[in-house]
Amino acid sequence: MAKNFVSNKDETVRMFENNILESMSKVHFSVPLYIFIPIILVFLYRAIFVFESDFISIALMVLMGMIVWTLTEYMLHRFIFHYKPNSQLGEKIHFIFHGVHHDYPSDSRRLVMPPSVSLPLAFLFYFLFLAIFGAEKVAAFMPGFLTGYLFYDMTHYAVHHFNMHSKIWLALKNHHMKHHYQDPQKGYGVSSPIWDKIIGTDFPNKGK
Repeated sequence: MAKNFVSNKDETVRMFENNILESMSKVHFSVPLYIFIPIILVFLYRAIFVFESDFISIALMVLMGMIVWTLTEYMLHRFIFHYKPNSQLGEKIHFIFHGVHHDYPSDSRRLVMPPSVSLPLAFLFYFLFLAIFGAEKVAAFMPGFLTGYLFYDMTHYAVHHFNMHSKIWLALKNHHMKHHYQDPQKGYGVSSPIWDKIIGTDFPNKGK
């Protein structure tokens, strides 16, 4: 199978003629931490001090949020980022959302979601989960969901730029590199391969 990259150097291609739009498409990997950690703390404050939820209830909702994120990550990557409409405009939109990453997988400025994408998505998910769980439970659910998102973003940056030594991190790196260089129609999980295994989009086990 042909490899799916143009360059493995830390370089990129210009996507927008407008300088403001171009700058909004790039971000340092630490920016999501500065934005979403305070948001997580605000939600936890509300869960503990405003709604006075008990520890077990908060812990369970945080855990649920993390689990739901792993499925959300899988679904977004598979059905949104890899969706290719049969039109010239569709191809351009696909390239902006994800195609550029497959062409320039080592571009350090396009490895985490820019706030221009992550913040609107976070608001949409918040109102969705607010309608499902209500204000009290969502105050504990969102910290787990957003922590899962941050782990995804940091993992994505790490597997592209850091040398991994532990077995867990090396397994995550190998899983994602196969997605890039072996088969982009498999291995949609970045922070966890669990849904690839459950749904059947994992890579074949060579031992079998």
